[in-house]
Amino acid sequence: MEALTKIRIVMVETTLAANIGSAARAMKTMGLTDLVLINPQCEVDQQALAIAAGAEEVVKNAKVYSTLAQGVADCTQVIGASARTRSLPWPVVEPDEMGALAVSEPGAVAIVLGRESSGLTNEELAICTKHVHIPANPDYSSLNVAMAVQVLAWSCRRAALAGVVPEPADEPLATNGQVDGFYQHLEKVLVDIDYLDPNNPRNLMIRLKRLFARTQLEQSEVNILRGILAHIQKKR
Repeated sequence: MEALTKIRIVMVETTLAANIGSAARAMKTMGLTDLVLINPQCEVDQQALAIAAGAEEVVKNAKVYSTLAQGVADCTQVIGASARTRSLPWPVVEPDEMGALAVSEPGAVAIVLGRESSGLTNEELAICTKHVHIPANPDYSSLNVAMAVQVLAWSCRRAALAGVVPEPADEPLATNGQVDGFYQHLEKVLVDIDYLDPNNPRNLMIRLKRLFARTQLEQSEVNILRGILAHIQKKR
């Protein structure tokens, strides 16, 4: 299904090669093939290929990056899997809603899963535009990362089978890399005008990222915002 080709599974600092192989198998059974590994803590070896069992090409074609920002820079929607409530709330969707969102997105979509032991850091979750939570049994909610991939990949396939199609955007949406460039520019200007204390930032940038995460910026809108920031710098 063409709608599934733009959906990417991103695994952050995976420690077990078996989980990479299992995730690849889970992806292929649901029609996903784009796998990205962020700073894997294991060798992508014969064990990963053996466990992939028919999905070896997903493992072999996996792209490797050193940071999450690099791995999702070209995506217009980045959805981070989170198993627990964070101190600073973020837009959260459940798997069915996430599947429809991912399939209807006109640009590339990343679904990000964290470390087996600790998941994603707050900084990594702040890169995401939305979080997805799998409502498992509260008395035993521990999901293996490959199991989580299976659930989320099935949600995407289910949406595609239901006839959800990408919605054409009026204007090109900003990629995660372009939005991240805006955030870096904004932070620098806020420090320059003494609004943000770099020694005591509190959660200001996180809150601002959350504010913009509630919408989807178009490329032209990012250009306008950065133009305003550049004008402030010039006036100073």
